[in-house]
Amino acid sequence: MTQQAGSGSHECPVARAVEVIGDRWSLLIVRDAFDDVRRFSEFQKNLGLAKNILASRLKALVEVGVLETRPASDGSAYKEYVLTQKGREVFPIVVSLRQWGERHLFKAGETYSVLLDNERDEPVALLEVRSLDGRKLEAGDCHRRRVAKA
Repeated sequence: MTQQAGSGSHECPVARAVEVIGDRWSLLIVRDAFDDVRRFSEFQKNLGLAKNILASRLKALVEVGVLETRPASDGSAYKEYVLTQKGREVFPIVVSLRQWGERHLFKAGETYSVLLDNERDEPVALLEVRSLDGRKLEAGDCHRRRVAKA
């Protein structure tokens, strides 16, 4: 987890992404950061996570550039953890996991949270994989090819 982004031994982008954000606590920290949780104590309260594990995950997320630390916005001596652009780009991953969970992991009548569009107060549309020309793609419609990063 503390490995720098891009320095992994895996050729697969999915494997490298999982190394950085794929463990349960890291994803939940990022999820909470999207809900404007910024302080160590707030993350701990929301997640119920041991201080040493939380500190380790926050440090790793800062090291790979998903979060950055800033002085507290209220002028106190505390620091805040804020999503970077790289961290904000995790949003579709979190939404995709959320939508999959909504569809498959709750029984009829069971309560769960939904993600709503702030402007219209309506659930966000289901994420879909699309081709460059706009066609909806399924797993069987795609293949992988090795390339060198430009």
